[in-house]
Amino acid sequence: MTLASSLARRDPLPDNAPHVLLVDDDQRIRELLGRYLQDSGFRVTTARDAETARAAMRGLAFDLVILDFMMPGESGLDLARDLKSMSPIPICMLTARAEPENRVEGLEAGVDDYVTKPFEPRELVLRLNNIMRRGRIGHEPRDEIRMGDYAFSVERGELRRGDETIKLTERERDLLRLFASRPGSPIARHELASDESTGSERAIDVQINRLRRKIELDPSNPVYLQTVRGKGYILYID
Repeated sequence: MTLASSLARRDPLPDNAPHVLLVDDDQRIRELLGRYLQDSGFRVTTARDAETARAAMRGLAFDLVILDFMMPGESGLDLARDLKSMSPIPICMLTARAEPENRVEGLEAGVDDYVTKPFEPRELVLRLNNIMRRGRIGHEPRDEIRMGDYAFSVERGELRRGDETIKLTERERDLLRLFASRPGSPIARHELASDESTGSERAIDVQINRLRRKIELDPSNPVYLQTVRGKGYILYID
């Protein structure tokens, strides 16, 4: 799905809708992504560079900042470092650079998530919602998590799609419970395998692939249960 094909008619947003500052020097991305975010329930203010972003933040309060990594003048990385030194505002960084060292740079600067271009718009919205959820409630246990059409009851260990119950193995149930305790946060393979019920790290990869077939519309291109290269896996929820 592309940004251009994802746009729909916008309805008026409530005053308490989360307010996002989108900072990118590419006008087309600002326009298309800004409209998509509005369609997804966010109020959006855009800025073409760090200077414009700072001016916007002097007059408005934002719930989250989306930053392009490379911009003329002050880079998104430098702006992220400065913003994080002053406040804990959540930051999601967008970049065309997919190298591990660039991701590490962003995380070391304090950004809360790092998304490479091109990206799936729906995935980005999931990530933004997870960032804000972590900021509001941290890792509070929850009774149920939702992934699109699927709902998982943590207490009962039951996965459902509408009225249909999806059969889970004990290992899949244990994995979902662990992911449900830390949605939006990467969990390392060795941690997933530390419980005897989930087995070795190699077995974890097999279990993840099987679990994806049960919660993803397209298991080969997962939206919810994703691989974090060099770290493990992460579960995004609605």
